[in-house]
Amino acid sequence: MDGTVSRKTSGARLWFVFHGWLALPIWAFLFFVCLTGSIATVSHEIMWLANPEVRANAPSSDARLLSYDEIMAAVEREEPGARVRFISRPVKSMFALNVAVTRPDGNSARLFVNPYTGAVQGEQGAFDFRRFVRALHAWLLMPFDGGFPIGWYAVSALAIPLLGSLITGIVVYKRFWRVYLRPRLRVSKGRRIFWGDLHRLAGAWSIPFIAIMAVTGGWFLIQAILGDNHISISTAGVPPVVSRSDVPAVDKGAPAPRITLEQAAEAVRHQLPDLEPSFVQFPSSAYDHISVGGRGSYPLIFESVDVNPYNGKVERTRRVSDRSALELVTGSMRPLHTGDFAGIWLKLVYLVFGLALTTLVFSGMMVWTKRTAIETVKVVRERRQARLGLEAAE
Repeated sequence: MDGTVSRKTSGARLWFVFHGWLALPIWAFLFFVCLTGSIATVSHEIMWLANPEVRANAPSSDARLLSYDEIMAAVEREEPGARVRFISRPVKSMFALNVAVTRPDGNSARLFVNPYTGAVQGEQGAFDFRRFVRALHAWLLMPFDGGFPIGWYAVSALAIPLLGSLITGIVVYKRFWRVYLRPRLRVSKGRRIFWGDLHRLAGAWSIPFIAIMAVTGGWFLIQAILGDNHISISTAGVPPVVSRSDVPAVDKGAPAPRITLEQAAEAVRHQLPDLEPSFVQFPSSAYDHISVGGRGSYPLIFESVDVNPYNGKVERTRRVSDRSALELVTGSMRPLHTGDFAGIWLKLVYLVFGLALTTLVFSGMMVWTKRTAIETVKVVRERRQARLGLEAAE
């Protein structure tokens, strides 16, 4: 009887060891995603440090930002014949403007333009460091081919165990709030004690951040499922077009008279004074509007305005109040996940907590690996002793 119980116990422990080693790749994958996500949070700032072309250096302390029309004129001087399609002002004033142009030969480019002088400082590469890190973190560099890639699903699915770990961690770790008042990190009690203390410390301090990452990551999984099944929750409706009667008749090959960008921005400011325009998109045809957008009182969602390019009338607004409650929630997911909506200080806060989450995963992986390794040694010894006992009995 005792032998039967012993064999059952040994078998259960063997399965526990298998379970431990099979879970290790998940730990390693989660660690990789957390680490690349932390780097992606400040990838734009890393480019700013490494590449002077990305910086918005003012020539003097009292230099003013150029208007959209002045930027257009400066780009035309440096890129004769190029057609400007898009002008974007980054959230952080330390960065150069991003100007998308189409050159006379038909090639497209994105230029770094100094917002104080209008100088074209450089050209954005097709796949720069920022895009590389974000693609590596979000979808493992797998190509989009008719839908969301497998990498997107693999990364976003980690939100499920992350949320489960948060809930079970709070349940298991009783009175976790004591860590805030009396943090403990024992460095002289052995590696297992050290990694256990670090795991609890990083986990307690990262609870709000983990919740944000788990919920927003879960939305990315839902977004992929909806997108691949062609299900939309948007209430935007059909894109508007300029009335045919507003389009002036001109001679063949002659440009149609249009308002300037600054006039369009001024029309937006007059009707929506709380909206700070941060990007302008040019019409792609005679019946397209000038699209002006930016953040208003609710900084997580961009609001946009369509301006008639011939008479300057604001013909459509897409504000926060125009969205459904579901759109407000889902539209807030990406900026909440990246922290790219309130300037450099918020990005640094996200970086700190991102590294804390990375440390949390790494310390958990070390504790798990140590425990699994100890159990593996025990199982190997028990099975060796059992085999020796059988040999002696024979």
